[in-house]
Amino acid sequence: MKKKVTLYMLAATIGASGFISSCTDLDEEVFSEVLATSFQPTERDIPAIIAPVYASFRGLMMGWQGYLDLQEEPADAIVTPARPNGWYDGGTYLRMHTHTWTPLQWQPTNTWQSAYRSITTANRILAQVEDGEIPIESGREALEAELKAARAFAYYLLLDNHGNVPIVTDFRDVELPVQKTRQEVYDFVVTELLAVMPLLSEDPSSTYGQLNKWGVKALLAKIYLNAEVYTGTPQWEKAIEQCNDIINSGYYNLDPNYADVFTYTNHNSPEIIFAVPYDEIYGTGNTTHMKTLDPLSRFVYNMQAGPWGGNAAVPQFIDTYDEDDSRLEDSWIMGPQVSATTGEVVINYVKQLPSIAATQSNQGFRIGKYKIKPGATGSLDNDYPMFRYADVLLMKAESLLRTGRADEAAELVTQVRERAFRNTDPAKAVVTGAELMQGSTYAYGLQDENGTILNGPGSGGADIQYGRMLDELGWEFAAEAHRRQDLIRFGVFTTKAWFNHPPSDPSKTLFPIPEAELNKNPNLKQNPGY
Repeated sequence: MKKKVTLYMLAATIGASGFISSCTDLDEEVFSEVLATSFQPTERDIPAIIAPVYASFRGLMMGWQGYLDLQEEPADAIVTPARPNGWYDGGTYLRMHTHTWTPLQWQPTNTWQSAYRSITTANRILAQVEDGEIPIESGREALEAELKAARAFAYYLLLDNHGNVPIVTDFRDVELPVQKTRQEVYDFVVTELLAVMPLLSEDPSSTYGQLNKWGVKALLAKIYLNAEVYTGTPQWEKAIEQCNDIINSGYYNLDPNYADVFTYTNHNSPEIIFAVPYDEIYGTGNTTHMKTLDPLSRFVYNMQAGPWGGNAAVPQFIDTYDEDDSRLEDSWIMGPQVSATTGEVVINYVKQLPSIAATQSNQGFRIGKYKIKPGATGSLDNDYPMFRYADVLLMKAESLLRTGRADEAAELVTQVRERAFRNTDPAKAVVTGAELMQGSTYAYGLQDENGTILNGPGSGGADIQYGRMLDELGWEFAAEAHRRQDLIRFGVFTTKAWFNHPPSDPSKTLFPIPEAELNKNPNLKQNPGY
């Protein structure tokens, strides 16, 4: 059995034992997954107790129109155009691309609801432990710390996407929660993470798929990296401090092969610090291949399910890659695709996309980062690497760059680039501090149907401060739910044009409070601009 599945299998085992007991005593009270009177947990049972929280992250992160879509669809690397077989879907992808969403838009609402579902699950288990319904003695402090870390992770997602949200920490509280400011949510998340960190495990070998000390440090570094966006006050030195702790721990390394970080056995990668585990049987939900591949690609991989043929790469983003950068081929499916049984070409993916309103089935390179194993089902085995070692190195590099230490930043960027040019032109891996200070190579501007980039508002990338650093982040983290956040931090998200997306209002750096939540809770006030 894979190590990554253990967390979910433990939860399933405990749930099953509860059902067996309840069949013999119909008066027995069942507390969701855990049966209080028949389960006497010890420290070894902690992963099983906390498993429902981590399991909830599967739908949150890579579920249908989940967090991954929310971060990529409004950004400049991925788009979902209308296809001959559909994909207009009431204009939902058009609105995401053009930043014309409303409080009724499903993708932001889905992330809100899914994040609070995870928070509620964590609060419920914390209450069960505190009330003695889960009577754990040994390891209780560590259990509560990890639950709070997982809850803080969900609040981080809300902080980043919706900003001004309620903070609920007591499962027993039935009052309508009061909305907090983005500053208050930031302070809460940071305080919680700093408080629990000393109580968390430092051993990655026994905590895959769980938030250990290093996962929390990576999360804190990410929050500090974006602190100026969240609060108006930059925290570059604090981000560097957290990154240094992870680097100096000696537990993590860059994977020798970039593609192995995302393949169907990526739970073995030495680079992953915190992942959301997926499994085609025990932990379904990674359907990236289903949304991006044309139905004909089924024959390329002998798939047991027919993909739907939706999203693809924005051509302008593809044009930023160096042709010798192996991450281009490792991240995108391009060119003729041949049948696994006949060897004949079944579809030829071309780079060009004429318009989000009408695109042929073979147009646009497809997401290929999460490698598809032969015979794949509708759910991939690949885990989603939320935090990985390359991210730590580049968070430190960006923080150094922004504090006047460009040459130090360049050393770290070069370290990350080396594997991408190892088999092509190793000299191209080297980047200098002066280069990181330059603008972006992205040819921003609206695209005509013939592929011409129009010179209008929001065109060009040379004026982006530290634009080359933004390019580096794009090449390393394509299709990993980084791009929206990075564009906001570099001042690009609402100021630049790409594909069919014109510059938008600055308010679009936050998503709206969902209309359904406003209707349920009079304590909530809509975010500005909606």
